Parts: sequence; structure tokens; C-alpha cells
Amino acid sequence: MGGGNGQKSKTARERNMEKQKAAKRSQLESNKKAMTIQCKVCMQTFICTTTEVKCREHAEAKHPKSDVSTCFPHLKK
Repeated sequence: MGGGNGQKSKTARERNMEKQKAAKRSQLESNKKAMTIQCKVCMQTFICTTTEVKCREHAEAKHPKSDVSTCFPHLKK
């Protein structure tokens, strides 16, 4: 015989830990996918919904000697 309540609790804990790890991994993956805009000077990443204004602010504050289009080529007009 075997498989008492202690064993059931242990397997349930292990199963829940695996679910939490999988959820954490999927959250990290989605965060990485959302970070698509990247400054080409300092390689800082920005979320894909970042506005042009925020990109310009970053370029002016962090890289005053560089042009905005150097930092963010997708903003060229």
C-alpha cells in the first residue's frame, strides 16, 4: 500500500510549482516580444507602444550629440 495524503500533497505541490514556472516563462517571453523598439546608440529597449515623443526625449536626454534618426532609424522622415 502507499500513496497516503502526504504523497498526494507532495505531488500536488510539485504540479503547482511546474505550472507557476511555465506561467513565469511565458510572461517573460511575452515581455521580450513587446520590447521591439531599440536605441541603436545605447541598445536600450522600449515597449512597442512607445510614442515618437518618448523616443525623441530619450535621444535628447541621453545622446545630445547624436541625431534622433541615429538613435531610432524608424523615425526617419
